[in-house]
Amino acid sequence: MSRVPPVARFEDVGFSYPLAEPRRGRPFALADVSFELGAGEILGVLGPNSAGKTTLIRLLTRVLTPSRGAIEVEGAALASMTRATLARRVAVVPQDLPHGLPFTVQELVLMGRYPHATRRFFETETDLAVARQAMAATGVVDLAGARVGILSGGERQRVALARALAQEPVLLVLDEPTAHLDLRYQVECAALLRRVNRERGTTVLLVSHDLNLAAALCDRIVLLAEGRVAGVGPPAAVLEPQLLSDVYGCAVSVDGGAGRPLIRVPWETTASPAGGGR
Repeated sequence: MSRVPPVARFEDVGFSYPLAEPRRGRPFALADVSFELGAGEILGVLGPNSAGKTTLIRLLTRVLTPSRGAIEVEGAALASMTRATLARRVAVVPQDLPHGLPFTVQELVLMGRYPHATRRFFETETDLAVARQAMAATGVVDLAGARVGILSGGERQRVALARALAQEPVLLVLDEPTAHLDLRYQVECAALLRRVNRERGTTVLLVSHDLNLAAALCDRIVLLAEGRVAGVGPPAAVLEPQLLSDVYGCAVSVDGGAGRPLIRVPWETTASPAGGGR
């Protein structure tokens, strides 16, 4: 029996940005990055600032081209795909939609249909049906006629997700989806991602700074540090105190309990000496 190819695969991928000012040291670089995403999996990509998370997304979406190694989507070389072909397979949900967009929710969601007919300028009944399904799945049907610019942060995030779902991708890439949301909308966003993954079978690549969100949602985690893979595996295997302390440069405690890891950063409070200064 032939092996089903992963939805996406990075094999020994390397990339470096040009150094604009030599006196400031070496430019950031990714080196020897290898991992796979299985069908229907939620894979988290974690790491501190400048670890390479955003660069990884840019490589996967062909904004950047690797200097070495290979990236594949459903067994096909990424470099051989047209942008329209790639957009029918991979959809990206950004941290936030640009402000001032002069579109209604339905108009924006319908833009997700463009990769399916790049030479067509008017939507078909199929496009409308897919867009309605995407809006229903993300709970924004009642906002279809509303202008995107008046929406709350949580609503905007759901609309961005609906547009991505309208692309009917096999892989959904989310870049810090809860970064600008309050606690209520963070919970709603997490529940929505889980539902989309389970009900639609959509494979998800979740890039986040939120270790606890990743621990709660992800099947596996890729932990990056200074452009290299520091760990790959289930949350309990990767989110362990010593590895996190080494990667983030601070003390980290992990409560495994009976379920998924819960990450905490211990805070030490030092009392000021009597009559102390600033």
